[in-house]
Amino acid sequence: MAQYAACPAFQLGRPRYDQSTFLGRLRHFVAIIDPSTLFVSERRLRECIKLLEDFQHGTLPPGVSDLQLWEAQKVKQAIIHPDTGEKIFMPFRMSGYVPFGTPIVVGLLLPNQTVVSTIFWQWLNQSHNACVNYSNRNATKPTPTSKFLQGYFGAVTSAVSLAVGLNVLIQRANRLSPATQIIIQRLIPFPAVASANICNVGLMRHNELSEGIDVLDGNGNVVGSSKIAAKHAIMETAFTRVVLPMPIFVLPPIIMSYLEKLPFLLTNRRLLLPIHSLVCLATFSLSLPLAISLFPQMSQVLLLLLSLEAAWKAGEEFTSHTLHLSFPSSLVIKNELQRFWVWRYCEGLLGVAEGW
Repeated sequence: MAQYAACPAFQLGRPRYDQSTFLGRLRHFVAIIDPSTLFVSERRLRECIKLLEDFQHGTLPPGVSDLQLWEAQKVKQAIIHPDTGEKIFMPFRMSGYVPFGTPIVVGLLLPNQTVVSTIFWQWLNQSHNACVNYSNRNATKPTPTSKFLQGYFGAVTSAVSLAVGLNVLIQRANRLSPATQIIIQRLIPFPAVASANICNVGLMRHNELSEGIDVLDGNGNVVGSSKIAAKHAIMETAFTRVVLPMPIFVLPPIIMSYLEKLPFLLTNRRLLLPIHSLVCLATFSLSLPLAISLFPQMSQVLLLLLSLEAAWKAGEEFTSHTLHLSFPSSLVIKNELQRFWVWRYCEGLLGVAEGW
């Protein structure tokens, strides 16, 4: 029983760990960003693909364990795009996000930045993010290249403008001591990157707010589209994009402000950059899986909200009477106060207020 819990029965195309719990999602994403898959040989990749094909066709050779199948799927998913079937360029794989992104983080957090260096590192960071997003895009629904470019230029403009503007303001703040200015300057990349991430999400996915996104039932079948689900998904994505850079761009400056005062580093200034790089690598490696595990990739939406949205699309007027009829029979509303707050929640999502 313990062995089964450690390695569940293999399911092709399904996650190995329970996605309804934070721990399960964390273990799932730790496997996805595992940098060891960057060193998988071409021969090993072909073996993994063949093993999965044999499983799919029912021709699996005897003696193959579930663990071997899970590992084969991990390798394939890390290298091969699930929609196009092509290999993802190594620097733009999710497993390469930390190794190839850490030097950029180090550059963003370097002290005494000039305007030119600030623009360069912010541009490089957003360019790297754009390439990762494009390489791992959902190719089942082709997205116009113009939309990616719109999101890219919007993110670059937002990040560069905020970073340069804050740097100029701090340099002109004569009341701040030089030490305080340096610490604040090191923290500037966080609001710049966070604002760029939100801008990118808004520009890339604003159409979903008017068109809605697909809603699936428990069996994975599309049952319709929903603007409520779209708003819910975009809010979660934006929140994650703000949380993700927080420890990456906040913790290293704070940690380094203390380490730089150590007698050992005061006499060995050449070690500052290597230690700074290690601190950035550690925070990046720890914070990335934690941030992207906050919310499940497939969120649940209350049937009540979808039924209200369907009624709203049909042009029905919302009153206390029609709202009562919109509730599924399985939903128990004990009193009018509960009914009022449920309606207010739906009103906030739908953006309507008829009948109240």
